[in-house]
Amino acid sequence: MNSGTTELAWFKSSHSGSQGDSCVEIAVAEDAVHVRDSKDLARPAFAVGRAEWAPFVRFVSGN
Repeated sequence: MNSGTTELAWFKSSHSGSQGDSCVEIAVAEDAVHVRDSKDLARPAFAVGRAEWAPFVRFVSGN
């Protein structure tokens, strides 16, 4: 999971606040899903394997 994060297409979570707070962005790559805090781009993004991403999303969505 060593894709560079600069060339990724980032998008904001639909659960991020509309006031510019709680801004979580993700970018889907071939080998991973990258996650970052758009309010603090100096902090490095982290990557989660795609196989691990789906159970995480099911867990946080309550399904």
